[in-house]
Amino acid sequence: MKRSYFYLFLLCFLAIILYLDRVCISVAGPRMQDALHIGPVAWGWVGTLFTLGYGLFEIPSGHWGDTLGARRVLTRIVIWWSAFTVLTGLVSSYPVLLAVRFLFGAGEAGAFPNAGVAISNWFPLEKRGRAFGLFTMCSQLGGALSPLLAVPIQQAYGWRMSFYVFGSIGVFWAAYWFWKFRDSPEGVAAAGSHGMHLSWGTLLTNSNVWYVMALAFCYVYTLGFFQTWLHTYLEKGRGFSEQSLMLSSLPFVFAAAANLLGGLACDWLAKRVGLKWSRRGVGIAGLLISAVFMGSAFLFTSQLPLILCLSMGYAGLTFQQPVVFTTCLDIGGRRGGAMLGLMNTAAQAGAAVSSAAFGYIVKATGSYDAPMIPMAVLLALGMVLWGRVDVSKNNILN
Repeated sequence: MKRSYFYLFLLCFLAIILYLDRVCISVAGPRMQDALHIGPVAWGWVGTLFTLGYGLFEIPSGHWGDTLGARRVLTRIVIWWSAFTVLTGLVSSYPVLLAVRFLFGAGEAGAFPNAGVAISNWFPLEKRGRAFGLFTMCSQLGGALSPLLAVPIQQAYGWRMSFYVFGSIGVFWAAYWFWKFRDSPEGVAAAGSHGMHLSWGTLLTNSNVWYVMALAFCYVYTLGFFQTWLHTYLEKGRGFSEQSLMLSSLPFVFAAAANLLGGLACDWLAKRVGLKWSRRGVGIAGLLISAVFMGSAFLFTSQLPLILCLSMGYAGLTFQQPVVFTTCLDIGGRRGGAMLGLMNTAAQAGAAVSSAAFGYIVKATGSYDAPMIPMAVLLALGMVLWGRVDVSKNNILN
């Protein structure tokens, strides 16, 4: 098992790089909007084009992971997104920015599903919750590091330099991954063999698939805010100075801790209450916490209480996030990559709608707090959907 944890370490480092690159544009957002003369509605479409490209290629990229293996597919994905991180720093006009971000999303698609394929192949069912907890925790650590690293770089060298620096890191990871990783561990591959002959028809007629896709849309609608709008919201909506944006690391720190706790809780509960309530219970609890705090954000006017409120809202999302991925593997079996691709396609649809809707709501109301209302509503709907998920009755597992 030592090799499996070494590969998990590599995946965790990948998650850090992924969120460094992804959150970088949120940190650079205020400077980019000023430099390229982009208003709230237009900036919303920057995030929407990224998530549109990401969502369109999630299913094929996840399927390629199932058939070609995570070694080759993740290598291609990381090289692609690293190149387009650098290209983001080179843009000089709004139309070019939209094209670059769409292609960035298309290339990055499949990162999470293929990480899931690797985890599914190297970890047995009872240890996947903690593995996904560690992986998603590290993605949030990347988000926490992004403002701490990007703001000083932008202050010293301008917003473009942060994209050049972050984009170069992934190339080295991809080379090392291709050299070291192996897709087929001896004696472990059988752990996920229960769904080996699962057809697309069987997958798409499973009610759990649709419940998971719908709840993914609901929770990622809010998660997208933290990846695209958070820093603009704090600076333009709540009067934070650029230096105060260092506080924006706190939501990602809270989220990282919640990711790990959610994964551990999932595995712990599975031994005591079974698969059904280990998945369902963690999911409902996480979205309940998030709905309460995101719906209360407008009550806080001081900077630190506001950040703490947003941090708890984000932590609720990420507490249930490892369980979303684990549930996809429960449902998908040997088509776990495809199932993760389906889930993440629905999730990215939520992020795409969220990014554009935020800008339109701000323009229509003049308030940066008004977009929090649909977030809280969709989180409550996600709780209801979690209450319908029941992997204990999944015909793949029985």
